[in-house]
Amino acid sequence: MGFLKITNGTLITPFRYIRGGTIVLQDGVIQGVHERDVDVPGAAVMDAQGKFVAPGFIDIHVHGGGGYDFMDGTEEAFLKIVELHAQYGTTSLVPTTLTAEKADLLRTLDTYEKAKLNNNRGASFLGIHLEGPYFSLSQRGAQDPRYIRNPDPTEYEEILAYSSSIVRWSAAPELEGAIQFGRRLREKGILAAIAHTDAVYADVLEAYENGYTLATHLYSAMSGVTRRNAFRYAGAIESALLLDMDVELITDGIHLPPPLLKLVYKIKGADRTALITDAMRAAGMPEGESILGSRTNGLPVLVEDGVAKLLDRSSFAGSVATTNQLVRNMVQLADVSLLDAVRMASATPARIMSVDARKGALVAGKDADLVIFDENINIATTIVNGQIIYTKGQIVNTVQAI
Repeated sequence: MGFLKITNGTLITPFRYIRGGTIVLQDGVIQGVHERDVDVPGAAVMDAQGKFVAPGFIDIHVHGGGGYDFMDGTEEAFLKIVELHAQYGTTSLVPTTLTAEKADLLRTLDTYEKAKLNNNRGASFLGIHLEGPYFSLSQRGAQDPRYIRNPDPTEYEEILAYSSSIVRWSAAPELEGAIQFGRRLREKGILAAIAHTDAVYADVLEAYENGYTLATHLYSAMSGVTRRNAFRYAGAIESALLLDMDVELITDGIHLPPPLLKLVYKIKGADRTALITDAMRAAGMPEGESILGSRTNGLPVLVEDGVAKLLDRSSFAGSVATTNQLVRNMVQLADVSLLDAVRMASATPARIMSVDARKGALVAGKDADLVIFDENINIATTIVNGQIIYTKGQIVNTVQAI
Protein backbone atom coordinates (compact mmCIF):
# COMPACT_ATOMS: atom_id res chain seq x y z
CA MET A 1 0.00 0.00 0.00
CA GLY A 2 1.49 3.37 -1.02
CA PHE A 3 1.41 6.79 0.56
CA LEU A 4 -1.52 9.20 0.53
CA LYS A 5 -0.76 12.85 1.16
CA ILE A 6 -3.66 15.15 2.07
CA THR A 7 -2.70 18.78 1.56
CA ASN A 8 -4.25 22.23 1.87
CA GLY A 9 -6.49 21.33 4.80
CA THR A 10 -7.29 22.86 8.15
CA LEU A 11 -6.22 19.99 10.38
CA ILE A 12 -8.04 19.56 13.69
CA THR A 13 -5.65 18.10 16.24
CA PRO A 14 -6.59 17.45 19.89
CA PHE A 15 -5.32 20.90 20.85
CA ARG A 16 -5.24 23.25 17.84
CA TYR A 17 -5.96 23.96 14.22
CA ILE A 18 -3.19 23.62 11.66
CA ARG A 19 -4.21 25.78 8.71
CA GLY A 20 -2.74 24.79 5.38
CA GLY A 21 -1.48 21.59 6.95
CA THR A 22 -0.55 18.26 5.44
CA ILE A 23 -1.17 14.75 6.72
CA VAL A 24 0.56 11.66 5.36
CA LEU A 25 -0.99 8.16 5.50
CA GLN A 26 0.48 4.75 4.74
CA ASP A 27 -0.62 1.17 5.43
CA GLY A 28 -3.68 2.33 7.35
CA VAL A 29 -1.61 4.45 9.74
CA ILE A 30 -0.98 8.18 10.08
CA GLN A 31 2.71 8.65 9.26
CA GLY A 32 2.98 12.37 9.88
CA VAL A 33 1.10 15.58 10.61
CA HIS A 34 2.79 18.70 9.23
CA GLU A 35 2.24 22.44 9.35
CA ARG A 36 3.11 22.84 5.66
CA ASP A 37 3.40 20.77 2.51
CA VAL A 38 6.09 18.08 2.55
CA ASP A 39 7.67 16.07 -0.21
CA VAL A 40 6.57 12.43 -0.26
CA PRO A 41 7.97 10.79 -3.42
CA GLY A 42 5.44 8.59 -5.19
CA ALA A 43 2.53 9.56 -2.92
CA ALA A 44 -1.00 9.96 -4.19
CA VAL A 45 -2.12 13.49 -3.40
CA MET A 46 -5.54 14.67 -2.23
CA ASP A 47 -6.27 18.42 -2.12
CA ALA A 48 -8.56 19.19 0.83
CA GLN A 49 -9.34 22.55 -0.80
CA GLY A 50 -9.19 24.38 2.52
CA LYS A 51 -11.75 22.13 4.20
CA PHE A 52 -11.40 20.78 7.72
CA VAL A 53 -9.55 17.49 8.15
CA ALA A 54 -10.48 15.82 11.44
CA PRO A 55 -10.18 12.46 13.14
CA GLY A 56 -13.03 10.20 12.12
CA PHE A 57 -16.13 10.34 14.30
CA ILE A 58 -16.64 7.48 16.76
CA ASP A 59 -20.24 6.57 17.62
CA ILE A 60 -20.32 4.39 20.73
CA HIS A 61 -24.10 3.94 20.78
CA VAL A 62 -25.96 3.22 17.55
CA HIS A 63 -28.77 0.79 16.70
CA GLY A 64 -29.17 1.11 12.97
CA GLY A 65 -29.56 3.22 9.85
CA GLY A 66 -30.34 3.05 6.16
CA GLY A 67 -33.44 0.94 6.82
CA TYR A 68 -31.63 -1.71 8.89
CA ASP A 69 -31.22 -2.52 12.60
CA PHE A 70 -28.49 -4.58 14.22
CA MET A 71 -31.27 -6.65 15.83
CA ASP A 72 -32.38 -7.80 12.36
CA GLY A 73 -29.84 -10.57 12.85
CA THR A 74 -28.44 -10.49 9.32
CA GLU A 75 -24.96 -9.80 8.05
CA GLU A 76 -26.47 -7.56 5.40
CA ALA A 77 -27.99 -5.34 8.10
CA PHE A 78 -24.65 -4.93 9.89
CA LEU A 79 -22.81 -4.02 6.70
CA LYS A 80 -25.46 -1.66 5.35
CA ILE A 81 -25.60 0.23 8.65
CA VAL A 82 -21.86 0.90 8.78
CA GLU A 83 -21.91 1.87 5.10
CA LEU A 84 -24.67 4.41 5.75
CA HIS A 85 -23.00 6.01 8.75
CA ALA A 86 -19.62 6.27 7.00
CA GLN A 87 -21.29 8.68 4.58
CA TYR A 88 -21.80 11.05 7.51
CA GLY A 89 -18.29 10.90 8.95
CA THR A 90 -18.46 7.89 11.26
CA THR A 91 -15.28 5.82 10.98
CA SER A 92 -15.84 3.55 14.01
CA LEU A 93 -18.98 2.51 15.86
CA VAL A 94 -20.31 0.21 18.55
CA PRO A 95 -23.36 -1.79 17.38
CA THR A 96 -26.02 -1.64 20.08
CA THR A 97 -28.78 -4.08 20.91
CA LEU A 98 -32.17 -3.52 22.49
CA THR A 99 -33.78 -5.30 25.41
CA ALA A 100 -34.57 -8.79 24.11
CA GLU A 101 -34.68 -12.48 24.89
CA LYS A 102 -31.33 -14.16 25.48
CA ALA A 103 -31.60 -16.11 22.23
CA ASP A 104 -31.94 -12.87 20.24
CA LEU A 105 -28.88 -11.39 21.94
CA LEU A 106 -26.83 -14.50 21.19
CA ARG A 107 -27.95 -14.42 17.56
CA THR A 108 -26.87 -10.79 17.28
CA LEU A 109 -23.47 -11.65 18.72
CA ASP A 110 -23.12 -14.47 16.17
CA THR A 111 -24.01 -12.13 13.33
CA TYR A 112 -21.50 -9.56 14.52
CA GLU A 113 -18.69 -12.12 14.36
CA LYS A 114 -19.56 -12.91 10.74
CA ALA A 115 -20.07 -9.31 9.66
CA LYS A 116 -16.80 -7.99 11.04
CA LEU A 117 -14.88 -10.38 8.77
CA ASN A 118 -16.45 -8.78 5.68
CA ASN A 119 -16.63 -5.16 6.76
CA ASN A 120 -14.48 -3.22 4.30
CA ARG A 121 -16.86 -0.57 2.95
CA GLY A 122 -18.05 1.20 6.06
CA ALA A 123 -17.21 2.33 9.56
CA SER A 124 -15.18 -0.22 11.51
CA PHE A 125 -16.64 -2.17 14.43
CA LEU A 126 -15.39 -1.66 18.00
CA GLY A 127 -17.39 -4.45 19.65
CA ILE A 128 -20.97 -4.90 20.82
CA HIS A 129 -22.94 -2.79 23.31
CA LEU A 130 -25.73 -4.66 25.07
CA GLU A 131 -28.36 -2.11 26.07
CA GLY A 132 -30.47 -4.03 28.55
CA PRO A 133 -32.38 -6.12 29.37
CA TYR A 134 -31.64 -5.18 33.01
CA PHE A 135 -33.63 -1.95 33.28
CA SER A 136 -36.18 -0.16 35.43
CA LEU A 137 -39.64 -0.76 34.01
CA SER A 138 -40.69 2.78 34.93
CA GLN A 139 -37.83 4.21 32.86
CA ARG A 140 -38.11 1.84 29.92
CA GLY A 141 -38.72 4.58 27.33
CA ALA A 142 -39.13 2.71 24.05
CA GLN A 143 -37.53 -0.50 25.35
CA ASP A 144 -39.99 -3.39 25.03
CA PRO A 145 -41.41 -4.12 28.53
CA ARG A 146 -41.90 -7.81 27.64
CA TYR A 147 -38.17 -8.41 27.98
CA ILE A 148 -37.16 -6.18 30.91
CA ARG A 149 -35.85 -8.09 33.92
CA ASN A 150 -33.35 -8.02 36.80
CA PRO A 151 -29.74 -9.13 36.36
CA ASP A 152 -29.56 -12.91 36.48
CA PRO A 153 -26.05 -14.31 37.04
CA THR A 154 -26.94 -17.54 35.28
CA GLU A 155 -28.05 -15.62 32.21
CA TYR A 156 -25.34 -12.98 32.01
CA GLU A 157 -22.53 -15.42 32.76
CA GLU A 158 -23.69 -17.52 29.81
CA ILE A 159 -23.74 -14.45 27.57
CA LEU A 160 -20.31 -13.29 28.75
CA ALA A 161 -18.87 -16.75 28.12
CA TYR A 162 -20.50 -16.89 24.70
CA SER A 163 -18.69 -13.95 23.15
CA SER A 164 -15.54 -11.93 23.70
CA SER A 165 -16.90 -9.11 21.52
CA ILE A 166 -19.01 -7.44 24.23
CA VAL A 167 -17.30 -4.14 25.07
CA ARG A 168 -20.03 -2.34 27.04
CA TRP A 169 -23.26 -3.21 28.81
CA SER A 170 -25.91 -0.76 30.08
CA ALA A 171 -28.08 -1.51 33.10
CA ALA A 172 -30.11 0.16 35.86
CA PRO A 173 -27.88 0.14 38.96
CA GLU A 174 -30.69 0.13 41.55
CA LEU A 175 -31.98 -3.30 40.52
CA GLU A 176 -31.39 -6.31 42.70
CA GLY A 177 -28.12 -7.90 41.60
CA ALA A 178 -26.95 -4.88 39.58
CA ILE A 179 -23.97 -4.07 41.80
CA GLN A 180 -22.67 -7.64 41.56
CA PHE A 181 -23.24 -7.40 37.81
CA GLY A 182 -21.19 -4.20 37.58
CA ARG A 183 -18.30 -5.78 39.47
CA ARG A 184 -18.38 -8.75 37.11
CA LEU A 185 -18.25 -6.51 34.06
CA ARG A 186 -15.29 -4.65 35.54
CA GLU A 187 -13.50 -7.97 36.12
CA LYS A 188 -14.04 -8.80 32.45
CA GLY A 189 -12.79 -5.41 31.25
CA ILE A 190 -16.23 -4.48 29.92
CA LEU A 191 -17.51 -0.92 30.25
CA ALA A 192 -20.51 -0.79 32.61
CA ALA A 193 -22.96 2.07 32.11
CA ILE A 194 -26.05 3.25 33.98
CA ALA A 195 -29.19 3.50 31.84
CA HIS A 196 -32.99 3.41 31.90
CA THR A 197 -32.80 3.96 35.63
CA ASP A 198 -34.79 5.36 38.54
CA ALA A 199 -31.71 5.47 40.76
CA VAL A 200 -31.04 8.17 43.34
CA TYR A 201 -27.61 9.44 44.36
CA ALA A 202 -26.85 6.66 46.84
CA ASP A 203 -27.56 4.04 44.16
CA VAL A 204 -25.41 5.78 41.56
CA LEU A 205 -22.55 6.35 43.97
CA GLU A 206 -22.49 2.67 44.92
CA ALA A 207 -22.63 1.76 41.24
CA TYR A 208 -19.76 4.13 40.45
CA GLU A 209 -17.70 2.53 43.19
CA ASN A 210 -18.41 -0.89 41.71
CA GLY A 211 -17.58 -0.39 38.05
CA TYR A 212 -20.23 1.81 36.42
CA THR A 213 -18.32 4.70 34.85
CA LEU A 214 -20.61 5.97 32.07
CA ALA A 215 -24.11 7.44 31.95
CA THR A 216 -25.93 6.18 28.86
CA HIS A 217 -27.77 8.92 26.88
CA LEU A 218 -27.85 11.36 29.80
CA TYR A 219 -31.33 12.75 30.59
CA SER A 220 -33.08 10.15 28.42
CA ALA A 221 -34.94 7.45 30.42
CA MET A 222 -33.19 8.57 33.60
CA SER A 223 -34.41 9.92 36.94
CA GLY A 224 -33.96 13.54 37.96
CA VAL A 225 -34.60 15.22 41.30
CA THR A 226 -37.39 13.36 43.06
CA ARG A 227 -39.27 13.55 46.36
CA ARG A 228 -39.83 10.71 48.76
CA ASN A 229 -41.93 11.47 51.82
CA ALA A 230 -41.38 15.20 51.21
CA PHE A 231 -37.58 14.91 51.09
CA ARG A 232 -35.74 15.66 47.88
CA TYR A 233 -33.22 13.24 46.40
CA ALA A 234 -30.74 13.76 43.60
CA GLY A 235 -31.59 11.48 40.70
CA ALA A 236 -29.37 9.67 38.24
CA ILE A 237 -28.97 12.82 36.12
CA GLU A 238 -27.65 14.99 38.93
CA SER A 239 -25.51 12.13 40.23
CA ALA A 240 -23.83 11.62 36.87
CA LEU A 241 -23.12 15.34 36.64
CA LEU A 242 -21.71 15.47 40.16
CA LEU A 243 -19.54 12.35 40.08
CA ASP A 244 -16.49 11.94 37.85
CA MET A 245 -18.49 9.79 35.46
CA ASP A 246 -18.38 10.07 31.71
CA VAL A 247 -21.64 10.95 29.99
CA GLU A 248 -22.98 10.52 26.48
CA LEU A 249 -25.43 12.88 24.82
CA ILE A 250 -27.85 12.51 21.92
CA THR A 251 -27.23 15.90 20.34
CA ASP A 252 -29.78 15.63 17.56
CA GLY A 253 -31.24 18.95 18.72
CA ILE A 254 -34.49 17.23 19.71
CA HIS A 255 -33.76 14.84 22.58
CA LEU A 256 -32.12 17.68 24.51
CA PRO A 257 -32.75 21.42 24.05
CA PRO A 258 -29.83 23.86 23.78
CA PRO A 259 -29.86 24.94 27.48
CA LEU A 260 -29.27 21.35 28.60
CA LEU A 261 -26.51 20.86 26.04
CA LYS A 262 -24.85 23.99 27.37
CA LEU A 263 -25.31 22.89 30.98
CA VAL A 264 -23.72 19.48 30.46
CA TYR A 265 -20.82 21.01 28.53
CA LYS A 266 -20.27 23.59 31.29
CA ILE A 267 -20.20 20.93 34.00
CA LYS A 268 -18.55 17.95 32.30
CA GLY A 269 -16.54 19.59 29.54
CA ALA A 270 -15.38 18.07 26.28
CA ASP A 271 -13.19 15.46 27.96
CA ARG A 272 -16.07 13.80 29.84
CA THR A 273 -18.80 14.12 27.20
CA ALA A 274 -19.24 11.81 24.19
CA LEU A 275 -21.66 12.59 21.39
CA ILE A 276 -23.82 9.67 20.24
CA THR A 277 -26.49 9.23 17.60
CA ASP A 278 -28.50 6.45 19.31
CA ALA A 279 -29.70 6.14 15.72
CA MET A 280 -32.34 3.56 14.79
CA ARG A 281 -33.02 2.06 11.37
CA ALA A 282 -34.62 5.21 9.96
CA ALA A 283 -31.40 7.25 10.06
CA GLY A 284 -30.70 8.40 6.52
CA MET A 285 -34.24 7.47 5.44
CA PRO A 286 -37.42 9.49 4.68
CA GLU A 287 -39.81 10.19 7.56
CA GLY A 288 -42.84 7.93 8.08
CA GLU A 289 -43.57 4.57 9.68
CA SER A 290 -40.65 2.44 10.81
CA ILE A 291 -39.70 -0.31 13.27
CA LEU A 292 -37.55 -0.04 16.38
CA GLY A 293 -35.54 -3.22 16.80
CA SER A 294 -35.89 -6.43 14.85
CA ARG A 295 -38.13 -6.60 11.79
CA THR A 296 -39.74 -9.74 13.20
CA ASN A 297 -40.62 -8.62 16.74
CA GLY A 298 -39.69 -4.94 16.98
CA LEU A 299 -41.94 -2.04 17.96
CA PRO A 300 -43.77 -0.02 15.28
CA VAL A 301 -42.76 3.64 15.49
CA LEU A 302 -43.36 6.89 13.65
CA VAL A 303 -40.57 9.10 12.41
CA GLU A 304 -41.61 12.75 12.33
CA ASP A 305 -40.14 16.11 13.37
CA GLY A 306 -36.69 14.62 12.86
CA VAL A 307 -37.04 11.95 15.55
CA ALA A 308 -38.55 8.48 16.07
CA LYS A 309 -41.56 8.28 18.39
CA LEU A 310 -43.82 5.59 19.76
CA LEU A 311 -47.10 5.51 17.87
CA ASP A 312 -48.95 7.22 20.74
CA ARG A 313 -46.22 9.89 20.77
CA SER A 314 -45.68 9.31 24.50
CA SER A 315 -41.94 8.77 24.14
CA PHE A 316 -39.08 9.19 21.74
CA ALA A 317 -37.99 5.88 20.23
CA GLY A 318 -34.42 6.63 19.25
CA SER A 319 -32.93 9.25 17.01
CA VAL A 320 -32.36 9.41 13.28
CA ALA A 321 -29.23 11.53 13.70
CA THR A 322 -25.88 11.13 12.03
CA THR A 323 -22.56 12.05 13.62
CA ASN A 324 -21.97 15.14 11.50
CA GLN A 325 -25.29 16.49 12.80
CA LEU A 326 -24.12 15.91 16.38
CA VAL A 327 -21.02 18.01 15.84
CA ARG A 328 -22.92 20.70 13.94
CA ASN A 329 -25.52 21.01 16.70
CA MET A 330 -22.96 21.36 19.46
CA VAL A 331 -21.40 24.24 17.52
CA GLN A 332 -24.61 25.93 16.39
CA LEU A 333 -26.97 25.19 19.30
CA ALA A 334 -24.64 24.92 22.29
CA ASP A 335 -22.03 27.52 21.28
CA VAL A 336 -19.21 24.99 21.62
CA SER A 337 -16.01 25.50 19.63
CA LEU A 338 -15.51 23.22 16.65
CA LEU A 339 -12.32 21.98 18.31
CA ASP A 340 -14.24 20.76 21.38
CA ALA A 341 -17.21 19.47 19.39
CA VAL A 342 -14.88 17.29 17.31
CA ARG A 343 -13.14 16.10 20.46
CA MET A 344 -16.49 14.97 21.88
CA ALA A 345 -17.07 12.96 18.70
CA SER A 346 -13.58 11.46 18.46
CA ALA A 347 -10.97 11.65 21.23
CA THR A 348 -13.41 11.37 24.13
CA PRO A 349 -15.38 8.35 22.86
CA ALA A 350 -12.07 6.72 21.92
CA ARG A 351 -10.84 7.13 25.49
CA ILE A 352 -14.14 5.91 26.98
CA MET A 353 -13.96 2.75 24.85
CA SER A 354 -10.23 2.28 25.61
CA VAL A 355 -9.16 2.56 21.96
CA ASP A 356 -7.47 5.94 22.31
CA ALA A 357 -4.02 4.41 21.85
CA ARG A 358 -4.92 3.96 18.19
CA LYS A 359 -7.97 6.10 17.40
CA GLY A 360 -9.53 9.49 18.03
CA ALA A 361 -6.83 11.97 17.06
CA LEU A 362 -4.68 13.15 14.15
CA VAL A 363 -1.42 11.93 15.61
CA ALA A 364 1.39 9.99 13.94
CA GLY A 365 1.13 6.29 14.68
CA LYS A 366 -2.65 6.20 15.09
CA ASP A 367 -5.11 4.59 12.69
CA ALA A 368 -5.72 6.50 9.47
CA ASP A 369 -9.38 7.24 10.24
CA LEU A 370 -10.18 10.69 8.90
CA VAL A 371 -13.08 12.81 7.79
CA ILE A 372 -13.01 15.91 5.60
CA PHE A 373 -15.85 18.42 5.85
CA ASP A 374 -16.83 22.03 5.18
CA GLU A 375 -17.73 24.82 7.60
CA ASN A 376 -21.27 23.38 7.97
CA ILE A 377 -19.96 19.89 8.74
CA ASN A 378 -21.10 18.53 5.39
CA ILE A 379 -18.96 15.48 4.70
CA ALA A 380 -16.72 15.51 1.63
CA THR A 381 -14.60 12.41 2.26
CA THR A 382 -14.45 9.58 4.79
CA ILE A 383 -11.30 7.49 5.17
CA VAL A 384 -11.26 4.32 7.29
CA ASN A 385 -7.96 2.56 7.99
CA GLY A 386 -6.38 4.48 5.14
CA GLN A 387 -9.08 3.47 2.65
CA ILE A 388 -11.30 6.03 0.96
CA ILE A 389 -14.78 4.75 1.86
CA TYR A 390 -16.89 7.69 0.78
CA THR A 391 -16.55 10.81 -1.32
CA LYS A 392 -19.27 13.43 -1.59
CA GLY A 393 -22.19 12.16 -3.60
CA GLN A 394 -21.06 8.57 -3.91
CA ILE A 395 -20.19 5.46 -1.95
CA VAL A 396 -16.90 4.10 -3.21
CA ASN A 397 -17.91 0.76 -4.71
CA THR A 398 -14.39 -0.53 -5.01
CA VAL A 399 -12.62 0.63 -1.87
CA GLN A 400 -9.70 2.82 -2.80
CA ALA A 401 -6.71 1.46 -0.95
CA ILE A 402 -3.91 3.97 -1.02
